[in-house]
Amino acid sequence: MSQQAFASPRHVVVLAHPNADSFNASVVRTYCETACSCGQETIVRDLYAMDFNPVLTDDERPQKQGVRLSPDVEAELAVIRGADIYTFVYPIWFAMPPAMMIGYIDRVIGAGVTARAIQDRAGESVLSGQHMLNITSSATRDVWLDEQGQVQSLRTLVGDYLRNALAARSCEHLHLGGVVEGNSKRFVDQALYEVFERARKVCAMLAAERHAGSNRQFSADRS
Repeated sequence: MSQQAFASPRHVVVLAHPNADSFNASVVRTYCETACSCGQETIVRDLYAMDFNPVLTDDERPQKQGVRLSPDVEAELAVIRGADIYTFVYPIWFAMPPAMMIGYIDRVIGAGVTARAIQDRAGESVLSGQHMLNITSSATRDVWLDEQGQVQSLRTLVGDYLRNALAARSCEHLHLGGVVEGNSKRFVDQALYEVFERARKVCAMLAAERHAGSNRQFSADRS
């Protein structure tokens, strides 16, 4: 039986917020603590703490002569490749993810993927065949965002589009609205409980998939 069948599920958690003490950072800690309590592995990529360069160079764009990935992108791909789920945690700024997160998608998640591959839904990336979860926050409430169509637009752009273009196995979105400085402890605790519940759900799904895969591998080894 393969080593993969015995390995615990692995989560790559990508954080894009400049404040190490932000609500988003608390979301990452809660998510990772929950996954670890379920016996699963987490790898955090704090883009601001890493001083990640989000600027895509012309050499990194897929062209006729191929693509030349920068050393930092190759190193990042080596760290995150092979995870069962990629969880992206970020605030909504001006109805969009932070530029740091967009640059990470441009340079790392979508590395080497051509426009033709996207149109054909045949893009090969670290997301291909894996799960994706977006956990977002905003200062405004969900009702107001829904009136503006912002949450749905974000789900379409960073969720459905990437899932289809890069052949991700699934994509879910948890949004936490009304996050501002001075929120009560009760508000924060309730929001983080939602993160806890979603993380447990994800861990249960991954554990079930790993168990099913182990059974299939065992059956194949015996046949």
